Amino acid sequence: MLRFMPVGDSMTIGSAGEHTWRYRMWQHLRATHGGPFKIVGPRVTLYDKATDSPDSYEYADPEFPRAHLAGWGEGWLHMAPLIRGCVREQRADVLLVSLGLIDLGFYTNAVQTAANVRLFVEEARAANPRLRMVLLPVIPNVRARDDAPFAAEVCAFNELLAKTAADLDEPRSPILLATPPASYDIDFDTYDGTHPNASGEHKIAEGFAEAMHQAWDLGEPYRAASV
Repeated sequence: MLRFMPVGDSMTIGSAGEHTWRYRMWQHLRATHGGPFKIVGPRVTLYDKATDSPDSYEYADPEFPRAHLAGWGEGWLHMAPLIRGCVREQRADVLLVSLGLIDLGFYTNAVQTAANVRLFVEEARAANPRLRMVLLPVIPNVRARDDAPFAAEVCAFNELLAKTAADLDEPRSPILLATPPASYDIDFDTYDGTHPNASGEHKIAEGFAEAMHQAWDLGEPYRAASV
């Protein structure tokens, strides 16, 4: 049984009332994987904007297996110290990782963030030397559109992330760099310029799904209409 663990920031944990891209990925895998799998992680809640804390269970679909390792306001900096224990405890086989926007926005520059990616990978592999990872670059967001210096940091980090993924990729523990769909549009696919709405959730899930299908022949091409 493959055990998938979503890892991310506010775009991954989602907020009260949402499906999240995690849900879209779960539905895609149910429809196309063709084998047993499980979504795992030490956390299960959504972020509640009313309480300003991750204490909501109000998923749009309450039957969704809600496990994850994601946090509102958390980045590579925060996840690197946690990932070894979480991979070990959850017995994760595949990490689906969407991080970086928070790091660049509040904590570290592109070079420092890339160093935390390397630490994250090292720590994750210390728990499972055969772990597979799919890394999503920082996707389009309103701050990068409106703030030129920040946009430059995002571009620099995404280039470093691609290089890091290539450098650290190895046969027994492959690392894939997912490609956000070219059609991702912050005016259409987010509700505030950053956080995905339903169409954005599908497109983030598509980025992960297409990477795994093309590189590992896992599942099938993503079809939003079916999930």
